[in-house]
Amino acid sequence: MADEAKSPSNQLCRGLARLLAISDEDVVAAMRTIPGFLDITPGDFRELYEFAYAHAVSRLTHRLLARQVMVRAVVTVAPATPLTEVAATMARAAVSGVVVVVEGRPVGVVSERDFLTRLGGGEVESLMAIIAGAFGGTGCAVGSLKEERAEEIMSAPVVTVEEAQPLCAVADLFATHHINRVVVVDGHGQLAGILTRHDLVRAIFGSAEVI
Repeated sequence: MADEAKSPSNQLCRGLARLLAISDEDVVAAMRTIPGFLDITPGDFRELYEFAYAHAVSRLTHRLLARQVMVRAVVTVAPATPLTEVAATMARAAVSGVVVVVEGRPVGVVSERDFLTRLGGGEVESLMAIIAGAFGGTGCAVGSLKEERAEEIMSAPVVTVEEAQPLCAVADLFATHHINRVVVVDGHGQLAGILTRHDLVRAIFGSAEVI
């Protein structure tokens, strides 16, 4: 039971409850709107609210499945795709990452972070740090990437979740692997969609639209 309470998904539920933390004024105002006498202190009222909200979020994340929230239109590239084309594809689609696939199976992900890491010589650099370095150097760091391909900078193996898995499993993956997106696959390991942290939060707070 103790290990379950400490799981990333349960910690996420409690964290989301704190995001909507209520003040003493909120509690008192709410209690005044309820007819009759309430034998409960404002502190107990707030604690009850936080537990109830966390329970509701937990119930929702166990009810909603990855396939109900994921984005099905995934931007993909092949392992041999030149990075010039990968960058152009990401720019046209206005996405921060693309999935690298072989015969429909995801084998890696190329993200903005992967580009920055390669440009930073193996360390994650900010965009401005790279620009500053380019101004101070004799050449442009981007030039070194022109001959490279997607498979040379992609993050692999790719972290995946099956489309029938609940959102609590997705939350666990985000927390465990410190990633912002997870690739969704079907029962045969074929690419089915992609799910980001933003999608997860939107599904929880906008659940009425998702359901």
